[in-house]
Amino acid sequence: MLSKTFAAGMLVLASQSALAQQPQERSNAELAAELAELKRALLEQRALLEDLRRQVAEEKLASARGAGAAGAGAVQSQPQPQLPMPPGAATEPALAVGQAPKRDLKPPEVAPIFESPGVLTAHGKLVLEPSFQFGYSSSNRVALVGYTIIPALLVGLIDVREVKRNTSTATLSGRYGLSNRTELEMRLPYIYRSDSTVSRELFTGTAVERVFDVSGHAIGDVELSLRHQLNDGGADKPYYVAGLRFKTRTGRDPFEVVTDCVRRCVGENASGTGLPQELPTGSGFYALQPSLTWLYPSDPAVLFGSASYLHNFQRKGIRRRVLDGEWEPLGTVKPGAVLGFNFGVGLALNEKASISFGYDHSSIARTRQNGVPAPGSVRTQLGTLLLGFSYRLDPKKTVNISVGAGLTRDTPDVSLLLRFPTSM
Repeated sequence: MLSKTFAAGMLVLASQSALAQQPQERSNAELAAELAELKRALLEQRALLEDLRRQVAEEKLASARGAGAAGAGAVQSQPQPQLPMPPGAATEPALAVGQAPKRDLKPPEVAPIFESPGVLTAHGKLVLEPSFQFGYSSSNRVALVGYTIIPALLVGLIDVREVKRNTSTATLSGRYGLSNRTELEMRLPYIYRSDSTVSRELFTGTAVERVFDVSGHAIGDVELSLRHQLNDGGADKPYYVAGLRFKTRTGRDPFEVVTDCVRRCVGENASGTGLPQELPTGSGFYALQPSLTWLYPSDPAVLFGSASYLHNFQRKGIRRRVLDGEWEPLGTVKPGAVLGFNFGVGLALNEKASISFGYDHSSIARTRQNGVPAPGSVRTQLGTLLLGFSYRLDPKKTVNISVGAGLTRDTPDVSLLLRFPTSM
């Protein structure tokens, strides 16, 4: 198109030269009209030429912005056609194009509502996170031990129990960035638990409800975790973070606390309720949990979720301590594996505050004792609806609050978690 415009301009100039060389055969009026027409055509061609020059400059600028400094150099190195400059036109200065900013390769930050954070600690940085978690749950249990003569008449024992449980956990976590994509975490919990069990036994000569209050407090199970970001991610591209968590058994063992059974809690000659006189603070088993977390930025929201599998290692030769100081043998015990998943969405309210919504679900398999399912053990489903809020106090300190509501019978009715991560 530029070549056609250049040819048209040369044709106008040639016509002017030919007009100047024509003999004075026509009248002055005809010559003046033809000259005015040629001037008008020349002005149109000049305006068209200026518009084409402006379009070429805009295309060069857009190409340089998209490619950064390297792209700008490539665009400038290409030969450009030289256009004729109209008389009196000023030359345009060269456009200086800067280097495009580097894309952030770290996942976006969201208000945390699950155990594992989505954003890893930077290389060489240390983050200390004191936290406090409170959970409350209540359940009712009716045990019928006997036989029926007719469907409306039961002969035997009816045991009605109502259990109210409060659990408070203070945790100090430390995360250190081994590299820009790998971090190491250690969690040290201290647990305080209190249970109140209301039991009323019918057909035993009493109609009085009995209350069993028991509590326990000590250090919990220490945990070590390693996380690694697998890919770069980006706009409309997910980030993947792989994790591996190891849980120790530093907490008070549930098989070491004394129960209120006089001699035995299971089988024949069982006596007592089987309730512990002091609550444990640990699970009593080593566990290993691999996980995979993903974050998907989709302006203005961030979608996230994870999947995990918790494997509990079995213990052999387990014994339970009863009231008179004797040990009741239980044999080999292996807790059921836990298959978990969660998902949620995070929204940034402004540069300091964000809010998140999510759901967490865990499916716990049956516990096995001596190779067979333990008596009374069933698969348990835990579902929790979560709401989280995060506010950045300053560049190094943040406060996170999350609230959970249990959706299944075995899940705690309500849970509250406060976190205060601080960068060192």
